[in-house]
Amino acid sequence: MVDVAISGTGLMVPPHTVTNEELVEGFNAYVELFNSENAEAIAAGTVTAKEGSSAAFVEKASGIKSRYAMVKDGMLDPAHMRPRIPADSNGTPDKPSMMAEMAIEAAKQALEQAGREGKDIDLVICSASALQRPYPAIAIEVQKELGCGGFAFDMQVACSAATFALGSAADMIRGGTAKRALLVNPEITTAHLNLRDRDSHFIFGDVCTATVLEKVEDCDGDETYRILGQKFLTQFSDNIRTNFGFLTRMHEELIDDPQMWFVQHGRKVFKELLPLVCKHIEGHLADHQLGAEDLKRMWLHQANINMNLFATRKLLGREASNEEAPIILDEFANTASAGSIIAFHRHRDGIEKGDKGIICSFGAGYSVGSLLVQRI
Repeated sequence: MVDVAISGTGLMVPPHTVTNEELVEGFNAYVELFNSENAEAIAAGTVTAKEGSSAAFVEKASGIKSRYAMVKDGMLDPAHMRPRIPADSNGTPDKPSMMAEMAIEAAKQALEQAGREGKDIDLVICSASALQRPYPAIAIEVQKELGCGGFAFDMQVACSAATFALGSAADMIRGGTAKRALLVNPEITTAHLNLRDRDSHFIFGDVCTATVLEKVEDCDGDETYRILGQKFLTQFSDNIRTNFGFLTRMHEELIDDPQMWFVQHGRKVFKELLPLVCKHIEGHLADHQLGAEDLKRMWLHQANINMNLFATRKLLGREASNEEAPIILDEFANTASAGSIIAFHRHRDGIEKGDKGIICSFGAGYSVGSLLVQRI
């Protein structure tokens, strides 16, 4: 059996910060504009007045205090309410796409940490909750820009895209299809959002993570994590959904339909998904004759602080410390597939050789992906 390890990680942080206070100010300005423009219909009872929000509500509901954005312009404009992303963001003959640029920055950090160069990579996977174009693959663009060999492809599994990609790449290395892999997770999730929706306008932020995988015997980096096991689950649900896609242009009336953007039935997700996640992690650990108490750290998906607290309490039978289950969503918000990888990248202090941890992501699908790792 070929042993595979994580030998490097990287994190690209976008240039703009959007605080709860800024986001709510823009949202409330939109609410005032909407209610003013629809005053007669609201008075007649044919249109429902919109309700304002507050930074305190956002933080209490989610644990989020701020988020990063690739493009801030337009997000806070009550007449626009979406990022004004440049038309050339999909790339030109002389300029990489926005997602590729994000991925390249994160990838260079991961490669440096692993002691590798682009030419050492023969598999690139770009995995994210959404991709800015169907083809050519963002991963192939990254492959070209970094001078990687072998092959590359894109994949999507919503918020579990990063862990599913790590597992797929590990299997390819074990099987001899690839020698060394680079996984990138560029998330421009601010563009998923309906910024006019009080219940969800604050959820997402932009970011990109990168991870290098290779055989344990080939690792040269100072800090490596052997993948002891991986486990994946999907179960169909409509409770987290976006309908926007290339077919949307066939129906002009749908372009601004709220159902085209991120839609979530939060209470149903909490009630249905969290038991799946806890059972999945418990089963994964049991496969290796382990329990949650045997883990030094849990790097969990970062969607909502209440979900994380519930999961760790269920697994440990007590409240987890921030060291045991670090939270990064207060700074980054929900970054879809990248969240658990940010936590892993940022919070490895105190992990000694032999210590075990779990990287777990979960979200739309439903989907759950986990990797049990041990520092070597």
